[in-house]
Amino acid sequence: MFRSLRNFSISREALRNIAIVMAIAALVAVIPGGGTGATVALQAVYLVFLATLGWFAALMYRQHRTSLYALGERRRALLYVAVAVAVVVLTGTTRMWQTSAGQVLWLVLLGAAVYAAAAVFWSARKY
Repeated sequence: MFRSLRNFSISREALRNIAIVMAIAALVAVIPGGGTGATVALQAVYLVFLATLGWFAALMYRQHRTSLYALGERRRALLYVAVAVAVVVLTGTTRMWQTSAGQVLWLVLLGAAVYAAAAVFWSARKY
């Protein structure tokens, strides 16, 4: 078991990256207001991630616009409602998970959204 650990080595780049992360963590812990700065940086990362998801969704919509219009109005509306319900439910996860009724409602709504999207996909692939 320990024989494989003898040959274990870490590259200089990995050690450098670990040292950088530890230095940043020490700065956040020691500098007054470092927690606020870290929160601002984390919010910026969240916004970039959200913008990337929005860009990806717009790109996928443009690439598959013909397929979406071929679904028909009812199935397309069902798909859009399912996506909207999933987004709202995932946005309110922390609040909904504070009570047991909210947890059940969260599971039911998310399950219904996934089922509706899968039903639209299945019915579109059936033909």
